[in-house]
Amino acid sequence: MATLFVDKIDPQSGTSLEIGTSGDTITIPSGATINLSNATQTGVGGTNTPNFRAKITTDTDFTTGQYNAVTFPSEDYDTASAYDTSTGKFTVPSGQGGKYFIYSQLITNAKASSELEFMSMNLYKNGSNYRSVQCYFVSNPIRRFGLNLVTIENLSAGDYLQMYVYVDDASGNPDLYNDSTNPNFFGAYKIIE
Repeated sequence: MATLFVDKIDPQSGTSLEIGTSGDTITIPSGATINLSNATQTGVGGTNTPNFRAKITTDTDFTTGQYNAVTFPSEDYDTASAYDTSTGKFTVPSGQGGKYFIYSQLITNAKASSELEFMSMNLYKNGSNYRSVQCYFVSNPIRRFGLNLVTIENLSAGDYLQMYVYVDDASGNPDLYNDSTNPNFFGAYKIIE
C-alpha cells in the first residue's frame, strides 16, 4: 500500500471531489477526527422520520365508565401522512419498522368540583390495550387532572397505534380539557439506530 502525503486535495475540474470507487471501503483510523463543523452535510446521519404530532384544540366530551378512543383532529406535522385525523390511528408506513418514541398528554375535566374519581390513559397497539398510566382519586375526588404517557416501542410496518381514555366521573360525562398552554396531544417519531 502506498501512502500519499498532502495537506489539501482539490478537484481537478469543477467543484465535486470523489474518493474511492463504488464498492470500496474508506476507513478512518482510530484516534482520527473529522471536522465537519463548517461543512454542509448531506447523506450522513439520519432523520427521525416518519414523525407526527396531532392535537385536540377544543374541549371534547366523552362517556364516563368506558374506554373512549381519542381522535386528535388536527396535526402540527406528519412527515409520512401516517396519522389519520378521522380515526385517530397512526400506522407505521411500509419499510419504516423499528423503534419509535411515542408520547401523549391527556387532560380530563369532570366539569364540577370533586367528581373525578379515576383516570386511565391507554396506548392501544393493533386494537388492544398495550400500555397505560392511571391515577385513583376515589377517596378524594378532584375536578381536573392530566396524565402523560411516554414509551419506546419496537413497531413493524402496518402496526397501528391509538390513544384511549377511561374516566370515572361521579355525576356525569367528563371532557378532555384544552387551553393554549395545556393541549391534548399524541405523537411519535422513529429513532435513528
